[in-house]
Amino acid sequence: MENSRRLQTIAAIPAFNEERTIAKMVLLAQKYVDKVVVCDDGSADMTADIAKVSGALVVCHKNNEGKGAALRSLFDKARELDADIVITLDGDDQHDPKEIPEFIQLIAKDEADIVIGSRFLKNTTDMPLYRRFGSKILNGLVNSVNKQKITDTQSGFRAYARKAIERMSISATGIGVDSEILMDAVNCNMRIKEIPIGCRYKGVDGSTYNPIRHSMRVIRTILKYISLKRPLLVFGAPGALTIGVGLWLLFQVVDTYFATSKFAIGTMLISTIAILLGFFAIFTAIILFAIGNTMQSKKNRDIA
Repeated sequence: MENSRRLQTIAAIPAFNEERTIAKMVLLAQKYVDKVVVCDDGSADMTADIAKVSGALVVCHKNNEGKGAALRSLFDKARELDADIVITLDGDDQHDPKEIPEFIQLIAKDEADIVIGSRFLKNTTDMPLYRRFGSKILNGLVNSVNKQKITDTQSGFRAYARKAIERMSISATGIGVDSEILMDAVNCNMRIKEIPIGCRYKGVDGSTYNPIRHSMRVIRTILKYISLKRPLLVFGAPGALTIGVGLWLLFQVVDTYFATSKFAIGTMLISTIAILLGFFAIFTAIILFAIGNTMQSKKNRDIA
């Protein structure tokens, strides 16, 4: 980052039907950043109007597209505004904007590319037990992919340095975006740090997600990411194994025929299907691997 000029800081808030709380979040966040940008994700209430009156720059989606789509629009706007630091937080009054300076400080000192506000580093959250249990499971899944320990992979209270903003590539449209961003960040060798935050649940009735659907969408995002980023592992290895099984069955058919003069049609059919499926899986892995490398090369050129 450049030290010769003042860092441009932006608070980015995805919002859907948050008319009761959005003004409070915008007004509080304005005390700690240069600009607040709200993405109204197809709200049916007055979220966009209240955010504008409160002083936020508002990006509107005609329809509800999901948190991932909202964050993508917010990051696009941040790049357009030449932001050095982007703070993302929810618009439902769960997060406390007073904690924003702690995020900014770590990024400004170049100690991290992404700072995550963790609800589990200190006991300052009234998160229901079933949500806490679900978060632990999702944390384990994301950390198993990243091969590092992050205590709160689902937190939406984060800070992103310019480097992260420029490299950010979001494909998930829904709630799985938080996991996708972390997996992509680790893949790009970004430095990730966590700081403890508080988080309110009691009395908060803004935009919430069904915990089961939330978990399933995150898992789907993780599987999709692994499939695209590691196709040789996801498709190539099972494909080779399937071909091996098919060839073994084929050998059994031939061996049985020479021993008994009987042709095992059923086994031969299974063998043929297994070999064809195996080759199809390997072909898919090679195509996805080539596409992934091409996209990564293009991304690197764009950044350079």
